[in-house]
Amino acid sequence: MKQKKLAALSAFAGLFFLMPVTASLYYAGKLADQYYVRHGEMLQVTAALPITASPVRAETQAAAAGSITSDAALRLFGIFPIKTVEMHPTEEIMLIPGGEPFGVRMLMDGIMVIGFGEVEGSGGHSCPAVTAGLQEGDIIREIGHEPLTDTDAFREAVQKGEEMLLTVLRGEETLELTLTPDYSVTEECYQTGLWVRDSTAGIGTMTYYEPATGSFGGLGHPICDPDTGELIPLASGEADAVTISGTVKGLPGLPGQLQGYFSADEAIGTLRCNSRCGVFGTSEDVPEVKPVPMGLKQEITLGDAVILTTVSGDTPRPYTIEITSLDFTDETRNMVIEVTDEDLLAETGGIVQGMSGSPILQNGKLIGAVTHVFVADPAKGYAIFAETMYDYTRQTAG
Repeated sequence: MKQKKLAALSAFAGLFFLMPVTASLYYAGKLADQYYVRHGEMLQVTAALPITASPVRAETQAAAAGSITSDAALRLFGIFPIKTVEMHPTEEIMLIPGGEPFGVRMLMDGIMVIGFGEVEGSGGHSCPAVTAGLQEGDIIREIGHEPLTDTDAFREAVQKGEEMLLTVLRGEETLELTLTPDYSVTEECYQTGLWVRDSTAGIGTMTYYEPATGSFGGLGHPICDPDTGELIPLASGEADAVTISGTVKGLPGLPGQLQGYFSADEAIGTLRCNSRCGVFGTSEDVPEVKPVPMGLKQEITLGDAVILTTVSGDTPRPYTIEITSLDFTDETRNMVIEVTDEDLLAETGGIVQGMSGSPILQNGKLIGAVTHVFVADPAKGYAIFAETMYDYTRQTAG
C-alpha cells in the first residue's frame, strides 16, 4: 500500500512539474518575438496565465551600430523560461480613427496579364503570349527597356508587328521574355492573345489618419486583381470621397457588400503604397477629430471592443464586437472578431465587403482594423493589428 501511495505521489509530482513546462512551450510558439514598448515602460504581456518580462543583462543586448533594441526574458509565473524577445522603444503614437468609406482609383505600375485567347493567323490558331512564356498575374513593366505606362501603349507596340523584348515581374522575380505578335486574318491586325489590365477601382474603409504627418492607412489588406488574385503594384492613385447608398446583407456561404458611389470631384488624398498590410497615402484634408493612442499588440485583450464603420451615408458610427482570439505569429490575420451589435447584425448580417479597414477600438485605443469575413459565418472575421499597419509604413517611409 505504501509503495502504491509513493507511486501515485510521484506521478502527481511529475504531472505538476510537466504542466508549466508544457504551457511554457505553448507560449513560446504563440507569443511574438518582437514588441514595441513606450519609452520609460517595461514590457507587459497579457495572457491567460501570468507571464513576466525582465530585462536581459546589458552585455546580451543588441550591439549593432545605432541599435537601441534591447532584450527581455519572458517567464511563466516568473519562474519557467518561455523565450527571449526583442523590445523596440517607441514614442506614444496618436492616430485619428477613421471608419468612413473611401474610394480607391489605382493606375498599375505596368500592365497585368489577366488571361489569354487565341489568334487566328494564316498558319492556324495560336497564342503568341503563351508561346512567349507569359503567365496570368505577370506584370509587364517594360518593352525594349522602355517603361510601359498603360494598355494603349501596349496595343500601339503590338501593331508594329515586331518582336518585343518584355521586362516582366513575376512575384519577386524579374524576367525578360520575347513576344512576337501574329497577324489575325479575322481581325486584320496584329494580336498577341493577351488580356491585360492597367487600372482598378473600388471601395473600402479608412482606418486612421496621423495628424502629425498627414498620412493615412486603410483596408488592412492589399488590393488584388479580381481575376488573378495577385497584389496590384501601384504606379499612382488617389483616394476619393464615397457615399454608401445601400447594403447587401451577408448570409452563410454568401458574403454581403456595401454599395456606394464616388461623391466628390476632387480627391481627398494621394495613394503611395498598396501592400499586404493595406493601402497608404497622404491627405491635406485630415479630419479635425481628437486623436487617440495606438494600442500595442501586447495591450489587446480578449473580450469586448468596438468597430467604427459606415453602412449608410458617409458618417461612421460605433458597433460592438468581441475579440475571440489573438495570433501574434501570423503576419496579418492577428485577431478573430465576432459582431455582437444587434443593429449591425440586422443591417448587414455582420461583416461585409467594403468594411475592410474599419478601425477597432478597445479601452480608448485604436488597436486594429477589420480585414476579412468568414464566408460560412458573416458575423465573424479576421482583423489586423493597428501596430502591424503602422509599422509597415514606418519601415517603408522614404
